[in-house]
Amino acid sequence: MSKISVHQLDFFYGAKQVLRQVSMEIAEREITALIGPSGCGKSTFLRCLNRMNDTIPGARAEGRLLLDGQDLYAAGLDLARLRQRVGMVFQKPNPFPQSVYDNVAFGPRVLGLRRNLTELVEESLRAAALWEDVQGDLHQPALGLSLGQQQRLCIARVLAVEPEVILMDEPCSALDPVATLRIEDLMRILRERYTIVIVTHNMQQAARVSDKTGLFWLGELVEFDQTEAIFTRPKQEVTENYVSGRFG
Repeated sequence: MSKISVHQLDFFYGAKQVLRQVSMEIAEREITALIGPSGCGKSTFLRCLNRMNDTIPGARAEGRLLLDGQDLYAAGLDLARLRQRVGMVFQKPNPFPQSVYDNVAFGPRVLGLRRNLTELVEESLRAAALWEDVQGDLHQPALGLSLGQQQRLCIARVLAVEPEVILMDEPCSALDPVATLRIEDLMRILRERYTIVIVTHNMQQAARVSDKTGLFWLGELVEFDQTEAIFTRPKQEVTENYVSGRFG
C-alpha cells in the first residue's frame, strides 16, 4: 500500500530545473533509500515530501505529490500539520541548546498535544533507543551528549509529535561506524510503525536497511525497485555502473 504517491514531479529553483518528471510510489511502513551522486536532486526530492523547500525564495514544484491521497501542494494546506505528519532528521544532529527533556517535549508543547508530557518524553526516548543512556538525568544539556546520542535525540524529538513518515537526510554521515550501526538498527525497529525515506551516499547502508531503492541521476529518477534488484539485477546501465563503483 502506498503512503506517498509522486506523479511527474518537476522542481525548480528560480529558472533552474533540478527535478524532472519524477514518479514514485513510497510504500507504507517500509524503508525507501534514495541514492545517487552529489547534486543529483535526491535531497531536494526528500524536502519536497514535507515542503521544506518552500523556505527557499523562487522554489516551485509542478506535478502531483500525494500523502494518503491528499495533494501536498493544494492551496491552503496546513504546513504545520504536514510537518507534524512528515518529520525530518537532518544530516548533522541539531539538538536545541536545552535539556534532553525539553528537546523532546518541545514539539508536543508547541502543538498542544494533550498527553502527559513526561510519559511522552520517556516513550519517545525509548523508541529512539536513548532512554537507557539518559534516564538518570533528563535535565542534562543535550549538547553534552555524543554525536550518536544527539542524533538519536533528534529522532526522539521527531517521534514525540507522533508522525506517520520520517525523512532522513544522510543521518549517519557525521557519525562513527558504531553510532551508524545503532541508527541503522533503530531504523529497522521504527519501520514497524513508520514509513521511512532516507537519502544516503553510503550504498552499503542502502543495501543493509532499505526495502526499496531509487537512483537519482541529473535530476531524474532513473531506476526504482526492490533494493536487492537494484544492487544485483539493475535494469539500467547507469544503475549498474553506479552501484558497482565505475562512476559516481
